Amino acid sequence: MADQPSDPDDGTALDALLCFAVYEAGHAFNRIYKPHLDAIGLTYPQYLVMTLLWQRDDRTVGELGAALSLESSTLTPLLKRLEAAGHLERRRDAADERQVRIRLTETGRSLAQAGQAIPRCIAQQAGLRADEAERLRAAVAALASRLRGADPAES
Repeated sequence: MADQPSDPDDGTALDALLCFAVYEAGHAFNRIYKPHLDAIGLTYPQYLVMTLLWQRDDRTVGELGAALSLESSTLTPLLKRLEAAGHLERRRDAADERQVRIRLTETGRSLAQAGQAIPRCIAQQAGLRADEAERLRAAVAALASRLRGADPAES
């Protein structure tokens, strides 16, 4: 029975899977973001870090990791590359040496205007009005929140 083809109407066909649609959308986002990010010299994960810092500078590694759902072992090399590029500086917190604080440099701040314009460009390229883009973002964020709260063992 395992080699029987699935019924395309039973929800198991690849194009019927919600996870595949989200996966495909992620790849499409990466493709469309790349030229915009190449123009300002950032990778997508670096762009996410910079976006957080443009919103509010002087954050701890822990704060950035929590906001991005990244472990410090993943985030630290990314931050070191951004520091080497001159976009930010990492310093131990004077009040708590266990904390590393991340601050933008002038070079990092100078990328803000171009970086903050990218989402509007992406929405335009996708043919979305601002209200449509916001509704879609809210729906995807709600889905992510529900999945984070779901028990993976339940079926």
